[in-house]
Amino acid sequence: MQKQNHSELNSPLSFEEFKKEVLSDYGLVCDSRETSLLARKEVFMGKAKFGVFGDGKEVPQVALAKFFRPGDWRSGYYRDQTFAMATGLCTLEQYFAQLYADPHQDNDPHSAGRQMNAHFATPNLDENGNWLNLTEIKNTAADLAPTSSQMPRSVGLAFASKLFREVAGLENYPRLSNHGNEVCFATIGDASTSEGHFWETINAAAILQVPLAIFIWDDGYGISVPRKYQTAKGSISAVLEGFRKTERTNGIDIYRVKGWDYAGMCEVFEKGIARVREKQIPAVFHVEELTQPLGHSTSGSHERYKSKERLAWEKEWDCARQMRNWMIENALASEQELEQIEKKSHERALQARTAAFKNFQQPIRAQVREVVNQCNVIIKEGKNDNALIKKVAGALVAQKDMLALRRDVLSTVAHILNNPAKVNSPGMKGLSALYQRLKQEGEDLYNTYLYAQGANSALQVQEVQPHYGDSPQLLNGYEVLNRYFDQLFSANPLVFAFGEDVGKIGDVNQAFAGLQQKYSEQRIFDTGIRELTIMGQAIGMAMRGLRPIAEIQYLDYILFALEQLSDEVATLQYRTKGLQFCPLIIRTRGHRLEGIWHSGSPMGLLLHALRGMYICVPRNMVKAAGMYNTLLQANEPALVIECLNGYRLKEKMPDNLMEYTVPLGIPEVIREGDDVTIVSYGSVLRIAQEAIQQLDSMGISCELIDVQTLLPFDIHHRIVDSLKKTNRIIFLDEDVPGGATAYMFQHVMEIQGGYKWLDVGPRCLSGTAHRPAYGSDGDYFSKPNAEDIISTITSMMRE
Repeated sequence: MQKQNHSELNSPLSFEEFKKEVLSDYGLVCDSRETSLLARKEVFMGKAKFGVFGDGKEVPQVALAKFFRPGDWRSGYYRDQTFAMATGLCTLEQYFAQLYADPHQDNDPHSAGRQMNAHFATPNLDENGNWLNLTEIKNTAADLAPTSSQMPRSVGLAFASKLFREVAGLENYPRLSNHGNEVCFATIGDASTSEGHFWETINAAAILQVPLAIFIWDDGYGISVPRKYQTAKGSISAVLEGFRKTERTNGIDIYRVKGWDYAGMCEVFEKGIARVREKQIPAVFHVEELTQPLGHSTSGSHERYKSKERLAWEKEWDCARQMRNWMIENALASEQELEQIEKKSHERALQARTAAFKNFQQPIRAQVREVVNQCNVIIKEGKNDNALIKKVAGALVAQKDMLALRRDVLSTVAHILNNPAKVNSPGMKGLSALYQRLKQEGEDLYNTYLYAQGANSALQVQEVQPHYGDSPQLLNGYEVLNRYFDQLFSANPLVFAFGEDVGKIGDVNQAFAGLQQKYSEQRIFDTGIRELTIMGQAIGMAMRGLRPIAEIQYLDYILFALEQLSDEVATLQYRTKGLQFCPLIIRTRGHRLEGIWHSGSPMGLLLHALRGMYICVPRNMVKAAGMYNTLLQANEPALVIECLNGYRLKEKMPDNLMEYTVPLGIPEVIREGDDVTIVSYGSVLRIAQEAIQQLDSMGISCELIDVQTLLPFDIHHRIVDSLKKTNRIIFLDEDVPGGATAYMFQHVMEIQGGYKWLDVGPRCLSGTAHRPAYGSDGDYFSKPNAEDIISTITSMMRE
């Protein structure tokens, strides 16, 4: 690593203006570094839980921030604090508020204390369901910590610009895009480029040719593991050479810069990002020779794994130090001027830290005072254990100069209330009421916004029943969907559909047959076999105001996409406390068919992984169309699982296909009965109907309920109303034992109190623990059949 001469910074500014700008940038560098130093101390003092910092990346991020415009999107990771500060996305005080996990959104507007520090987000919708003017905002997709998980959505954020530039009709949405001139700035650490997410993103971006600028911060290590164990050839830019765009191919542009070369980076970033913006050619900027002065995080020291020679090199080539030297060498500032800038940065960081901690502690200190005042009331009554009360309340007050937490307040009150010798005096009753209020306040701060509220919520969409004429057409299920999507794409220019085989052949089950030819390859299109970045395309498009319907060809393949859906989409509302929305629809198909990989029903897996999304399980295609309508009137993400063996079954065609909606979370009673309640969904309902016919002949009357959606599940407790009538219940599905049947069981038995109405033990009838074997006999023995249902129900009737 030899020292190189700094490049000359070409600028149309006068020397004094140029000098002023450079000194301002150095001030930002110092602000960020001082913030990192102080924040690290706060963790070690016990005032914060954990810290990751952007030390060593300050100079390249300040240089980069110069070219980030309103309308652009950042899709970054947790080392981007300097970029966030330089672009105005985050103040020093907000940064410390996030470090302390301050749950008040005024103090931490990015996540309201729900995410670790350096995780940023900006709003894209208002509470009334209206899209903000995203072209006037410097936007950032909400950060998440799993390494490289920010990459797939980056494709979608950039791809949206391509669509806004090229697709006719989208020019009518000027609040969403300025003619597609926006760039997505994606950042990633060098070690994380080893992840498959990164490589799939590079390949997809290179094929799609989208305005994506990827910045790789390379400090030589991934936590404690050096680059030579992370990356082939020891250089990610060298490995990427095969992707380099040439005159006659698609691909990416590749730039290499030194992370300590302020002037050189400004020059390369300016030209490179302009090309990304104008030509919509993706680019990688490999920022080399960076350092990490404070180590990976507050959980360890980099002195344990770096040699003395490496540590000495890092001290010398620290980007802040090199920028300082460069300014002095080029007569841009004197030693005294720079010392003054550094002093002011230290003071600003101290002030921000003090203010943020005070704001964080004030409401908790107010709770402490309330509790102490109420304890004094009880003590004056003299009816309870005053010694105990004085002791625990005194311990709470003793934290005066230390960190006070809500858990300490509630724990103190609970300790008093749980005393077996407690006397329910007026003062004690007042303390109990105070406990309930403080507990509710805490739950409002920490347990809300898993799903959208108000106008953005799918649960607020009004139900519209299907209407059938005197002689409704009987169509195959796929034909129902084909007509629905035809009407949908004609009516809503913001809707796009894509996935493997969706475009030219109209998907494997023909729901889009002929529609690409009618609505263009830009709106209904094929993708490569790359489920992860199919999800990424959908996420980015949805964040920017488009309404993507992204397809996973078979439910069995959703595991490839699950990380993005679970970590990114399902958590988004919660981790931004309702700040950011991603209203995508994932369309797939599953349940009954043939073979291990085309008959999946891993519903328990999805129910656990996707809390924060809706999971819709329509039993036929008319129901699916109604669910799509419901979702498209709201701003929430959902997974719609169509029945794989239902596409060629006949259905009545409603004449209000575009207006009809299915309310989410409300089961439908398909058949009324008096003896047993059967609860299920999807394809297995047809097996149940077959069994019910035989049970009728045996004098057993069954009530069959289709739950319709698993998330949400029976929000009005209609199933327990059926159980009150029949006093017997069986939960039926194709998942593994203890999967979705256990989920439904817990809801009805525990949450709805269904156990009170049982005359016999409830039953769960599911598929086997193994994947379904191939062939019709494999299906018969692997998943519930009519005989299984009859045998189980007759057994219940004999009890």
